[in-house]
Amino acid sequence: MSNSGKQYVAPILIIIVGVGWILNVQGVIPNIDWVWTCSLAAVGVLTLAIGGINKVTAVIGPFLIVSSICSILRQTDKLSIEMEVPILTIALGVFLLGVRILDLPSPEIPEEEDNE
Repeated sequence: MSNSGKQYVAPILIIIVGVGWILNVQGVIPNIDWVWTCSLAAVGVLTLAIGGINKVTAVIGPFLIVSSICSILRQTDKLSIEMEVPILTIALGVFLLGVRILDLPSPEIPEEEDNE
């Protein structure tokens, strides 16, 4: 993502939290721990937005986003924990396989500066 696109990430995430909050207050989707669920999604999105797409972020970012979706489904009784864990395991395997198939670059490791 370009630097100009990164400036929109935080405001969009704040809007999503607000919409979720309103839906919860209005009883549309009650009893969801929005702090946990939105934190998972936010860290996933920020991982991709700030880190770019590489072998690490292409696994961590989407995995956290899927975890957030599964969390919502579990908290609304649409998904049991017995199904959530295998789904997350499969998702992790798919993301790891995707990184291999797409031959994504390794993350850049910043070099240490000499303090001499």
